[in-house]
Amino acid sequence: MAGDRRILREALRIREDDVTDEAVWRQRRRLLAAFGALPALGLSACAGAEAPPAPAGPPPSAASVEAGFSTDEVLTRETDATTYNNFYEFGTGKADPSRAARTLHTSPWQVEVGGECARPGTLELNDLLRGFLPEERIYRLRCVEGWSMVIPWLGVPLGDVLRRFEPTSNAKYVAFTTLADRTQMPGMRYRSIDWPYREGLRIDEAMHPLTLLATGMYGKPLPQQNGAPLRLVVPWKYGFKSIKSIVAIHFVERMPPTAWNDLQPREYGFFANVNPDVDHPRWSQGSERRISGTEGKLFANRIATRPFNGYADQVASMYAGMDLRRWY
Repeated sequence: MAGDRRILREALRIREDDVTDEAVWRQRRRLLAAFGALPALGLSACAGAEAPPAPAGPPPSAASVEAGFSTDEVLTRETDATTYNNFYEFGTGKADPSRAARTLHTSPWQVEVGGECARPGTLELNDLLRGFLPEERIYRLRCVEGWSMVIPWLGVPLGDVLRRFEPTSNAKYVAFTTLADRTQMPGMRYRSIDWPYREGLRIDEAMHPLTLLATGMYGKPLPQQNGAPLRLVVPWKYGFKSIKSIVAIHFVERMPPTAWNDLQPREYGFFANVNPDVDHPRWSQGSERRISGTEGKLFANRIATRPFNGYADQVASMYAGMDLRRWY
């Protein structure tokens, strides 16, 4: 962490009028990584500030796009991605989390890892992520409600972190749990779901290279309303699978109970892979409203939804032979 802090100090000396120089751009990228690696940075004081846009980097490489790690689609504006959220622990309205989540204390933060593994433990967040340099991943995010975003995340591949705990052959699934603290999360006074929020992945899904433990977005640490200080991002699944503010990760042998699947199993399947051919009872999944912030509007035109949210080339093989209408 001392090295990251040194990078941060050095990078902050860069003048804005120098940013077009390649060497400066590369230093700025190191700064973004340093920000993402410092989850203990205080967020409340700056949560309402709108930072100037970062200079555009080079276009994504063909290899990055082919792997699914990037896209040349228009990014959602940061202000929209941080004020239009679902985080029921802070309220059921889209604007509720950005107003209420400042009560969430993100430091210190511990994550318990246990279950079917050889090296369980409870770790400070810095220790959990020690040795990993955050990567930038530009992913599409598709909500089951029929809207979508394109977000630049900072994080580390979940599989790399999980391997440190040496899961056993009995580990068929990975279960995740969100913080549940009524003093910090005013939305928990309403029993909209059975708290704490829980989610899960099959072990091969958790280990897939696209699955990300995110610590930042838009080159900065995660805001509270977006799941600070640690959240999951699984881009080929509906957004409710990307659990926020994680405090526990367990390797389990059987499919774990999950919050929305428990509440309405006919509406929210465990797998929750984006599938335009399987509608939710309340929302068609054949198309989506892209939140891009273009021309001063929150929503751009509707676009067609793609199977697995456009990541079929990377992930469809994991579901070969499965009836995706039954296992939605």
